[in-house]
Amino acid sequence: MAFVTRQFMRSVSSSSTASASAKKIIVKHVTVIGGGLMGAGIAQVAAATGHTVVLVDQTEDILAKSKKGIEESLRKVAKKKFAENLKAGDEFVEKTLSTIATSTDAASVVHSTDLVVEAIVENLKVKNELFKRLDKFAAEHTIFASNTSSLQITSIANATTRQDRFAGLHFFNPVPVMKLVEVIKTPMTSQKTFESLVDFSKALGKHPVSCKDTPGFIVNRLLVPYLMEAIRLYERECPSWSAHLRIIFTFQDPGMGVVLVKPWQCDASKEDIDTAMKLGAGYPMGPFELLDYVGLDTTKFIVDGWHEMDAENPLHQPSPSLNKLVAENKFGKKTGEGFYKYK
Repeated sequence: MAFVTRQFMRSVSSSSTASASAKKIIVKHVTVIGGGLMGAGIAQVAAATGHTVVLVDQTEDILAKSKKGIEESLRKVAKKKFAENLKAGDEFVEKTLSTIATSTDAASVVHSTDLVVEAIVENLKVKNELFKRLDKFAAEHTIFASNTSSLQITSIANATTRQDRFAGLHFFNPVPVMKLVEVIKTPMTSQKTFESLVDFSKALGKHPVSCKDTPGFIVNRLLVPYLMEAIRLYERECPSWSAHLRIIFTFQDPGMGVVLVKPWQCDASKEDIDTAMKLGAGYPMGPFELLDYVGLDTTKFIVDGWHEMDAENPLHQPSPSLNKLVAENKFGKKTGEGFYKYK
């Protein structure tokens, strides 16, 4: 009798597991909203792993630029992946591109999709308006996900009627190269939705990690304060010397000197900080190089948002240097100048 009971319980357990697994959404068709760097990257890796993709943005010109960028990126991948077989590489590129359609009307393409991934501007109102609209047109089973790096997922999900089918899916730049995906589960996200997104991330060849809906999730919660502390280290003046000035004489013409006066700074230069973190901590980029790569405007947006939520936290304090560069439209590599200048 005991043996029969154990067999019965195993059978029930196996059936329950199989049933739960069967309920998960197997993502085959993906709609990516936003044809920028992140959206195009997500579309590329999804298409390259056998998913049917629709990439959506506001204009055909933006989409044409996105498609061109995806093709260039795919050719780089093919050059490495099919180094010994160029024909196979070309076929890989063409096949991947053929599975990416484009549209300027998101509402018209979400009716049959399994997953909508949003990668648009970091503006809560704009994201809410988008998802509220798409919620009316998407199929019942469709999962919504945001690629936001700083906004609360719950605040975006509340604009829809499918909070249980809403989560964060945070990719990292450049998407085709970076292996990590943060899967963010809100208090309303169902286990089925969470597991479906974990499976989808793995199908892309990524390594998913789980995180609750906390500011900055895992990586940015640790990374952004580190970057801001690097800026403060660069900005900081020695308290005992802050009232003193250093005189530097430079000569433009024989016999004529120009006097430059500036505060005596004694912590470290941005160049030395970058070198120290690369050689001492083994980081591939120093903090100022990374800031310029990520975008100073993006970093400022995150810090400003956190400061608004928790103004007393010393880690979330604004930076005069960062604010000045952003005000001057010096966002880093994408504008040709940030903390460093680029040709």
